[in-house]
Amino acid sequence: MNTNIRQRSGFGYFFHGLELALTPGIRQFVILPLLANVLLVGGALFYLFSHLDVWIDYWLGQLPEFLSWLSYLLWPLLVLTILATFSYFFSTLANFVAAPFNGLLAEKVEVYLTGQKINDDGMLAVVKDTPRILAREWRKLVYVLPKAIGLFLLLLIPALGQTVGPVLWFIFTAWILAIQYCDYPFDNHKVPFNEMRYNLKQKQGKAYSFGALVSVFTTIPILNLIVMPVAVCGATSMWVAEFKK
Repeated sequence: MNTNIRQRSGFGYFFHGLELALTPGIRQFVILPLLANVLLVGGALFYLFSHLDVWIDYWLGQLPEFLSWLSYLLWPLLVLTILATFSYFFSTLANFVAAPFNGLLAEKVEVYLTGQKINDDGMLAVVKDTPRILAREWRKLVYVLPKAIGLFLLLLIPALGQTVGPVLWFIFTAWILAIQYCDYPFDNHKVPFNEMRYNLKQKQGKAYSFGALVSVFTTIPILNLIVMPVAVCGATSMWVAEFKK
């Protein structure tokens, strides 16, 4: 049995994903997801940082005058929330574009860990399976979008939105990112989306902590450009150790 197959914490799976992404035999399958992430997330963050001050001033300006003293406490919370929102949105877009390659990366990591072949090798198999993979990405988007819109509207409510909203958004993002990345190895085995969610709920501590660390890394400039393939590898490690049996 591969000594890499062992149960870890949610944080442990993320860092194991980093180790796997740098492994010979896996690295070449990291390039295309990495490229998609660099182009989309990198461009988005460049736009974000050129407008961040204006948005922060606008939101703090919505506070009632008697709560203006809170602005010093809320400023870092709003920065983190905007960073997380932007990073999550464009990471989702990058995941949609790179979904076939993320699925292939998850497959290669699982083969490396278990020695068991899953699907036909090669890019032709990826191309043939692309419509089904994109339909699965759309299913994830339908699950996420109403909840994301509700939380975004909460952020617009003066005082309440700026205090409770960032905390709820971080928890929500952790769960959604766990779903996003764990879905690749689940989907390689044609596990239905709702069944995949049910399985993750049985290990919520690991799912949330894994997603939380992914969320933190998506807000850190430079590091957020490499987080996608690392998260795919880490989620596949979690699949093999926790759910495959």
